[in-house]
Amino acid sequence: MLHVILFQPEIPQNTGNIGRTCAITESRLHLIHPLGFAIKDKHLKRSGMDYWKSLDVHHHENWEAFKASEVGPKRLFLFTTKSSQPYWDIQYEDGDGLLFGNEGYGAPDWLHEEIGEDRRLKIPHYNDSLRSLNLATSAGVAVFEVMRQLRGNP
Repeated sequence: MLHVILFQPEIPQNTGNIGRTCAITESRLHLIHPLGFAIKDKHLKRSGMDYWKSLDVHHHENWEAFKASEVGPKRLFLFTTKSSQPYWDIQYEDGDGLLFGNEGYGAPDWLHEEIGEDRRLKIPHYNDSLRSLNLATSAGVAVFEVMRQLRGNP
C-alpha cells in the first residue's frame, strides 16, 4: 500500500483531488492537522465527489500523532522544491509514504531536517523562474510514478 501524507493542507479542492487519486489507486491518505478548512467543506466534497466514500483516510492531530500511528508508512519521502534529487531516481517499495507540505509555505524547515536530505525529492521543472506545481498535480505525478514502478500497467 502507498501512503500519501498531506502536512496541514490549506485548500479543500486540492485535498479533494488528492483524495480522489488515492481512492483510484487504493492508496491511504493521511491528513496532518490543523487543516485550513473544515473536512465537510463543499469544495472538498465537490472535488473528491463520491470517491471520498471509497477513500482510506486517516486524520492525525499533529506530526507527532502521525509518527506514533500504527497505520503509517515504512519509509517517508518528502516532496519539496528544496531538493535536487529527482523523484524518478528512487526505487519505491510497497508501504512507502509520500509527504507533501501545504500550499502556502510547503513543509517547515524542521520537517526537512527530520526527514533528511537523502529522503527529500523534487519534481524537476524546466522553467526555473516558476516556483512549483500545484499540490494536487504534484501528488498525482508522484503517486503514478510509484504505481508504475510497483504495479506496472493495469
